[in-house]
Amino acid sequence: MVGGDLLMSGSERERAFLVRQSVEGCLSQREASERAGISVRQFKRLVRAWRGGGDAGLVSRQRGRPSHRRMSEAVRTRIGVLLKEKYADFGATLAAEKLLELDGIKVSVEMVRRIQIGLRLWRPKTRRARRVFQLRERRPRFGELIQIDGSPHDWFEGRAPRRTLIVFIDDATSRLTALRFAPG
Repeated sequence: MVGGDLLMSGSERERAFLVRQSVEGCLSQREASERAGISVRQFKRLVRAWRGGGDAGLVSRQRGRPSHRRMSEAVRTRIGVLLKEKYADFGATLAAEKLLELDGIKVSVEMVRRIQIGLRLWRPKTRRARRVFQLRERRPRFGELIQIDGSPHDWFEGRAPRRTLIVFIDDATSRLTALRFAPG
């Protein structure tokens, strides 16, 4: 733990390691900055922050704070009330359009969806588990199993009546054993 109750992220730990290597003289600041993927000037800022506060100086001060672009709680509450009263049976896209058109509130579809989920007006779809099919072992010898498949199509492009192509396929070799046209 660093800086009270804040934990360092993986990239912050990597930067702390590179700063220590640079301060100890094992790496130049240019090499360390290249490894960190930042400019030498930014790396020098990191070294100053590390010298001033140790590893805690490298932890982002924005962590744990709300975003500056966050929607105000009053607007969020107003949208929630409107969604419950006027748009309870609307999907997120239509609700966002109607909020803009009728109520003058411009809000993203994703924000409407999140508010609807919070109010239990909409439940996210659960993904259906993929069914696993057991593959059948192929037959070991030619002729042991013949599979038959039909393909209805206008094979003669209007020059003759429609036909169905019947195909006989050997399971062991995938070889076509016979092909026949049948009336379609």
